[in-house]
Amino acid sequence: MDAHVALLRAINVAGRNILPMKDLVALFEAAGCADVRTYIQSGNVVYRAPAALAARLPQLLHARIEERFGLDVPVVTRTARELARAARSNPYLLAGADAAACHLAFLAAKPSAAQIASLDPKRSPPDAFTVVGREIYLHCPKGLGGSKLTNQYFDAKLGTTSTVRNWRTVLTLLEMTAARGD
Repeated sequence: MDAHVALLRAINVAGRNILPMKDLVALFEAAGCADVRTYIQSGNVVYRAPAALAARLPQLLHARIEERFGLDVPVVTRTARELARAARSNPYLLAGADAAACHLAFLAAKPSAAQIASLDPKRSPPDAFTVVGREIYLHCPKGLGGSKLTNQYFDAKLGTTSTVRNWRTVLTLLEMTAARGD
């Protein structure tokens, strides 16, 4: 069983979409995952699962969370290898940007070239973004909170679901998957 990361969007934010991590761990375990651990309270889960189960988990967990908690929570997953590749490929860090200004948006599906071309690179100056496969690298020097580069914007333009993590969280999740030997 390989290590994977699940990224749930918008849980336990500002007192909304409350989902206790112990309950989330139990859902993953009931689905057949092993060695399940969470990081902070915002829906970051590292686990082991066979490839066939891992491929079904986003839809399966979405349905179980909705059924048990009444929450419509998107679930985006990556293998440990995919996470490692994304972490070492950040174009802003490679150009010398401050890691505190970097974020990574994980997409549920790879957008088409036409969808990517529909994005406005001047939407939120001085913020910048780069789409690579199923990731969007974000550089927000003034912070993500005031940026117009939001999940809603990317979801609408790219026709998929996104969830964003700050760079510190990306690195912590990477360390958690590496600790499992992957």
